[in-house]
Formats: sequence, structure tokens, C-alpha cells
Amino acid sequence: MSPITPGRGTDATEDDGAPVARRRTSAATTPRTTSLPSPAESVDGRSTRWDTHREARRRELTHAARRAVHRRGPDVSMDDIAADLGTSKSILYRYFTDKVGLQNAVGEAVVAAITANLRAAVENAPTPRAALHGMIDAYLAMIEHSPSVYYFVTRNTAIANAVALPAQGDAARSAPLSSFLGSITTVVAQPFAQAVGSDDHLDVEAWAAGAVGFISGTGEWWLARLGEPGTPGREHIATRITAWLWAGPIGLLARERQTTTDPQDTTQG
Repeated sequence: MSPITPGRGTDATEDDGAPVARRRTSAATTPRTTSLPSPAESVDGRSTRWDTHREARRRELTHAARRAVHRRGPDVSMDDIAADLGTSKSILYRYFTDKVGLQNAVGEAVVAAITANLRAAVENAPTPRAALHGMIDAYLAMIEHSPSVYYFVTRNTAIANAVALPAQGDAARSAPLSSFLGSITTVVAQPFAQAVGSDDHLDVEAWAAGAVGFISGTGEWWLARLGEPGTPGREHIATRITAWLWAGPIGLLARERQTTTDPQDTTQG
């Protein structure tokens, strides 16, 4: 007797444990009242499944394109990317519209990764200055790991031109680096605000915005010279940038605070 197919005289059961004979009797004597989904519900279900599949496929293609850019360089063509992905250029255009769309998608992935690293640097740092150093090092590590991906994204003219004004809402998807600079300014402001205990939000925001520009500019200067004799290593340049950013405003505000609170100051009263 097969263990899968019960023999005659046995009370066979289905997956839910209900006897087959008993269920047949019940089905014959009891009217079925199963309600079918409405056409609208069926369409909505299919649409949701398709949207989920499309988003998953888009993420998969984005990550694969990022790897292709890393291997081939920032000037890689859509044909080369499609060949590396084992697909056609028309499939890429179906998901990204054009090369700028693909650059934006890769930019979003880069932004998400570096933002997570920066927040981790802040959370794990023992002091505000260590937090700033950790964020600078995380940024430099990202651009050092894959200059090709960094240049592929930042050479997008639409993104580069939008950096001055951080994008909001739907505009952020078309200019991810602009949105990134806006959000990263908030993250960078945290150690500065902790260190100076300042209630002046404008001072904090102004310093953070300037710091982001300084870090970005110095980082690109360093990246362009990697491999040349005398170019400092990542740890050295991260330490130097931290010192330059920290000593100026922190020292100035500390001196101002000392001047206003020093009881020996004869210029007051």
C-alpha cells in the first residue's frame, strides 16, 4: 500500500486533516456561499503585485548597474551596462527612461548607504569631535572605494546644478545628491550643536552647511590626487579636515563665551 495514496476502506484525509468522504458529504448537502472578489479588487491585487515586482526588479537592476560602473568606469555607456547585466538596453529604458534616470537611481542607492554610515558614526562616537571625524572618514571611504560610481553620479548635470538648493518631495528623486546634502547638513550639525551648546540655530545650520561644502570640496581634491607622491592617506586627511573645521568655530565661540562670562573682564559694567 502506498503511503501517499490510501487504500480502500481507509478514511483518507486531505492537507487540513478533514476526512475526504466527510467533506464530500458536507459539500453535497450544504450550499456553498463563497464570495468572489469584485473585479475592482482583482485588478487592485494584480496592480499591487506588479508594482511590488517592478520595484524589486528596479532595485536589482540599480545594484547591478552600480557594479558595472564600478568595473567599467564613470563614462560607461548604456549598451555596456546592459551587456554586463545580461539584458537589453530597451529593458533599462523601461525601468529608468534614460541614462539620467539610471544615474538618479544609482545616486539614491549611494545616498541611502552613506547616510546610514554617517548616522552610525554619530551614534557610536564617544565625543562630538569624534562624531565629526567619523562622518568625514565615512564619506572619504565611500568615494575612495569607488571613484567611478562617485563620478558617474556627480557628473549628472541636473544633479550637480541642483546642489545649491536641497530638493524636497518628488524633486528629491530627480536630484538625490541635492536631497542628500540637505539631510546631511542636519546630521553634521549634531556634534557642533552638542559641543557649543548653542541655542542659535542659524549659527549651527550655517556652520553645518559650510562644513558639508568644505568636506565635499576637500574630498574631491584628495580623490583626484590619489596615487600621486605625497598625497596623504585617508586617515590623515580625515584628521586634518576635522581639525580645520573644529578649531575655527569652536575656538571662536569658546573665546566669545569666556569674554562674556569672565569676572575679570573690566570692559563690562
